[in-house]
Amino acid sequence: MYLEKKYNDFRARIRDFAERVIGPHVARVDETGVYPKELFDAMGKEGYLGMVVPKEYGGTGFEFLEYVIAVEELSRVCGSTGLSVAAHNGLGCSPIVRFGSEAQKKKYLPEVASGKKIASFGLTEPQGGSDAGNTQTTAARVEGGWKITGTKCWITNASFGEVFNLTARSDPKSIGPKGISAFIIERGWKGFSSGRKENKMGLRGSDTAFLHLDEVFCPEENLLGPEGNGFKQFMMTLDTGRIAIGGMAVGLAQGAFDVAARYAKERHAFGQPISTYQAIQWKLADMAVQIEAARHLVYHAARMRDMGLPLVKEAAMAKLFSSEAVRFVTYEAIQVLGGFGYSSRYPVERMYRDMKLCEIGEGTSEIQRIVIAREVLKQTEKLFGGMVTEKLS
Repeated sequence: MYLEKKYNDFRARIRDFAERVIGPHVARVDETGVYPKELFDAMGKEGYLGMVVPKEYGGTGFEFLEYVIAVEELSRVCGSTGLSVAAHNGLGCSPIVRFGSEAQKKKYLPEVASGKKIASFGLTEPQGGSDAGNTQTTAARVEGGWKITGTKCWITNASFGEVFNLTARSDPKSIGPKGISAFIIERGWKGFSSGRKENKMGLRGSDTAFLHLDEVFCPEENLLGPEGNGFKQFMMTLDTGRIAIGGMAVGLAQGAFDVAARYAKERHAFGQPISTYQAIQWKLADMAVQIEAARHLVYHAARMRDMGLPLVKEAAMAKLFSSEAVRFVTYEAIQVLGGFGYSSRYPVERMYRDMKLCEIGEGTSEIQRIVIAREVLKQTEKLFGGMVTEKLS
């Protein structure tokens, strides 16, 4: 798709970084499940850990579209890197940028933007899943602040994150989303701990674990935004986070396509490259169309974010389509490579495992469909009002 020169130059720069700095570590990261700290340090020096943070708070102040391109290009080489960077920026830094007080911004943003501290986000709970309004973690008011008790699950960057945005029910009489507040929690506070690192099917280098809070004292000044607004704030955060996951899906799909296309030109069967056979050409054509369509949806939503426009529907559409596109593309890439695609000799096997998170994280594909349908019906009501009928003669 067409982009202005500055975006293409930015893509070239981060693609070079991803291939040169991240690329040599990818296979080992997937095999061991251990992500080298020096890679986070390198990304911090390049400003990739403060992309959504304004310059006055130590960030790089990139446009949201540039941030999405960065997640895409990192994911093209390493899905675990793309997800870790997206979680830190979009879920760890963004809520403080959007809803934090001036004191909170000055205290936390410079360190997380530089990568000195990694930020994270805690919404999902073991008994809740997609029912995020059924928050069971509690925040009991005490002198000077709150005592927070509960468990959060599937938290990216949980084991080494140091700053956590979490939700807890601050009104014990409330039901559903009402009465849920957001808090900034620091590792090291008494009663706070993270569980064992999950052994996942894909994105094995991305750290995922449970968080446990046992009467963790949170001072009043660490209430994030107004009391009772936590659920609303986190849903707004997820809207933009879904665009980044869309960028991750596009990156994984592009990476798989690049491998398949090169392989098709190099692999010979029956005396000629398999790229000369219509069966392979059609696969590559369908893959290319899916990637381009997904990229258009994701970039469109990112531009809306930069323009400050409402984007609930567009973000959900971008994530839904791109996550299902990457499933198709990685599957077809394995088919193009045949037996080699099923082996870890080529990265498409890893990419096929990595892509599944895109259909689950930050709202499942089923939830995206619910969100899209709800928004479409709202728009229909505004446009047409009541029943649409035809007058019979």
